[in-house]
Amino acid sequence: MLSQRLGKELLYFDGGMGTLLQSKGLRPGELPETWNLLHTEEIIDIHRQYFEAGSDIVLTNTFGANALKFHDTKYDLKEIVSAAVSNVKKAAELGVADGREIYTALDIGPTGRLLRPMGDLAFEDAYEAFKEVVCYGEEAGADLVHIETMSDTYEVKAAVLAAKENTELPVFATMIFDERGKLLTGGDVLSVVALLEGLRVDALGINCGMGPEQMMPVLDEIIRYTSIPVIVKPNAGLPKQKDGEVYYDVDPMHFAEAMHLVVQKGACMIGGCCGTTPAHIKAMAGRCSGMAPKAPVKKGDTIVSSYGQGVLLGDRPVIIGERINPTGKSRFRQALKEHNLDYILREGITQQDKGAHILDVNVGLPDIDEVSMMKEVVCELQSVTSLPLQIDTVDITAMEAAMRIYNGKPMVNSVNGKRESMDAVFPLIKKYGGVVIGLTIDEGGIPDTADGRLKVAGKIIKEAGKYGIDRKDIVIDVLAMTISSEPEGAKITLDALRKVREHYGVRTVLGVSNISFGLPYRPAVNANFYTMAMQCGLSAGIINPSSEDMMRSYYSFCALMNYDKNCEQFIAQYGNQKAAVSSVQPSGEMPLKAAIEKGLKEEAYKAAVRLVREKAPLDIINEHLIPALDVVGKGFEKGIIFLPQLLMSADAAKLAFGVLKDELAKSGESAGKKEKVILATVKGDIHDIGKNIVKVLLENYSFDVIDLGKDVAPEAIVERAVSDDVHLVGLSALMTTTVVSMEETIRQLRQKKPDCKVMVGGAVLNEEYADMIGADFYGRDAMQSVYYAQDVLNSKE
Repeated sequence: MLSQRLGKELLYFDGGMGTLLQSKGLRPGELPETWNLLHTEEIIDIHRQYFEAGSDIVLTNTFGANALKFHDTKYDLKEIVSAAVSNVKKAAELGVADGREIYTALDIGPTGRLLRPMGDLAFEDAYEAFKEVVCYGEEAGADLVHIETMSDTYEVKAAVLAAKENTELPVFATMIFDERGKLLTGGDVLSVVALLEGLRVDALGINCGMGPEQMMPVLDEIIRYTSIPVIVKPNAGLPKQKDGEVYYDVDPMHFAEAMHLVVQKGACMIGGCCGTTPAHIKAMAGRCSGMAPKAPVKKGDTIVSSYGQGVLLGDRPVIIGERINPTGKSRFRQALKEHNLDYILREGITQQDKGAHILDVNVGLPDIDEVSMMKEVVCELQSVTSLPLQIDTVDITAMEAAMRIYNGKPMVNSVNGKRESMDAVFPLIKKYGGVVIGLTIDEGGIPDTADGRLKVAGKIIKEAGKYGIDRKDIVIDVLAMTISSEPEGAKITLDALRKVREHYGVRTVLGVSNISFGLPYRPAVNANFYTMAMQCGLSAGIINPSSEDMMRSYYSFCALMNYDKNCEQFIAQYGNQKAAVSSVQPSGEMPLKAAIEKGLKEEAYKAAVRLVREKAPLDIINEHLIPALDVVGKGFEKGIIFLPQLLMSADAAKLAFGVLKDELAKSGESAGKKEKVILATVKGDIHDIGKNIVKVLLENYSFDVIDLGKDVAPEAIVERAVSDDVHLVGLSALMTTTVVSMEETIRQLRQKKPDCKVMVGGAVLNEEYADMIGADFYGRDAMQSVYYAQDVLNSKE
């Protein structure tokens, strides 16, 4: 069985499909998956070649097969998937003569659309699209589900849940990282590993985007953090052109040598992606013959993640912001009742700015729909901050709803030692993944001794183990009891902290401010207790990061314990004694520039309304709106702002511009002539994520974007460029099979609209390849495309 071989034997995947299909006559714009029905023998022949080359696992020709892509075609999706599985199995009969055990992997690629809040595709709609395919695949006889080339943690979560909830098949997932180790949507290796391991995939890894040499640093980081088998499937280097033919610059021999090193580093399953052929796989299998993979090493890292970053709970304490919670906060309670989400988002952003690493989210009020509000607040918060969230609720329905739609591996607050609580919470942690807080309380109440709380902690850890939940995903809260009513409360809590860390080796957390209820000058009591707790091994404190006393204790402790290298953070915080300037004014009004930078749409709208009473609309655009977008764009380029925040800032700017546009119309002024830009995904390609991102940003920089959509013929693009006298066209492609359409489009533009510049982008492209097909500019990311568009406009002027 496959499950018994994972991590124990070196297994070989197959290689690329698209380039081989092109060599067999796949036409530009033709859907590769239709060949499962129309050219069955050709598909079987490709699969057979890979089996003969040594592949143990061969992927079905279903990378783009889902209802979102095939909804307007004449082909039945079930027929395509069933035929694809059948073709692999027929090929196995022809190409495996040595009796080895081989597997048919149902290949699942991305939908080609962005999920909300970045795009228009609902999480559950993506889930349903993937569910349909995995059900067809299992019914047809697939041996496993292989989800690949994913650039968004949210989309891969939908795909994994669809596979895990609707089949019993093993599930593999591989992501496409850039050379910085980042996903398109901002995720890093730590956040990806945390999410996928939490969802209990059977293997994870990296594919596409780079050659084997370029993948090595990302692989090293994956190996560092993961405890499960690792898959590596690089491209055959970079695409190049010779005598009019496209080829990849890593030949089979060099590919094999690189993959030998990949196995030495710790990969358990290896194969190829774009540009690799049966010759590459044969050379790889020959070079790695007889090698045994390194057994995956179980890691003990406690990781909480969002879509954009992972937070390690280790020796250095972590700050969990406590302010998104109605307890004792009348203004917050009012905001919940009035559905004032902007107030809640500002609380989150303020805590992020003040130094929080994780944000607690509690929206429990008796007179609101907690399930609905929790889902909405989680989604909205994740659109404006990349910090991981702590889902804080006693409502199990709200807990599951939030965990399901959360983009990442959340912290969950909480479970306790009562049978009812453990029976309800642990199945959710097992299903969705998460780091759960265990409160040391059970049917007997809160033990009044440290040993009593230690015993409850052990009970929670033991029960979690029955669900397969590792103790690294358990964080124990030994409970801080107010010393005004429990004089020995602090001593008991501190003693319990030490004992839990020493006896079980798990991480710990406390709601620190509970210690001072009923006392005067609470900040001083809280800050001193916080320092004492950290000294006793506290891993995470749930505190108010806006409290100067608490943060002074935190930064001082980290400096003294050498958790703050060279006291860099302490010096940055306190080296300049001038008070930090807040983006929120005393009146509570946020400046337009800050609102756009933070992605707060309602605040940006209000700020624009206020400003337009005092300043000319054009001055506001030039002095506030454009500079704010520039700040966000530069932050995105540096990797400190992620795609969701970039798009939310763009939306905020759009709302503000709407106010200014109305004022310009009233006064008869104009923001200036808008330069037209055509955007299109080329013929045969139905992935338009990158194009849509560029569109949003160009519109915010006052370009008139003509979006021709996806699967657009060269003739249609050229005709529109000529008729509208457009001087810049942006072309997008994700698949290797559609780059020829891009090249043809550029050729026709050169003939019929020679004064038109062409910028290109997409996962299969690089600068050299863009030059080869005649493009004027390769957009590495969306902001680079905006800057190029500005250059083109300036040169015209």
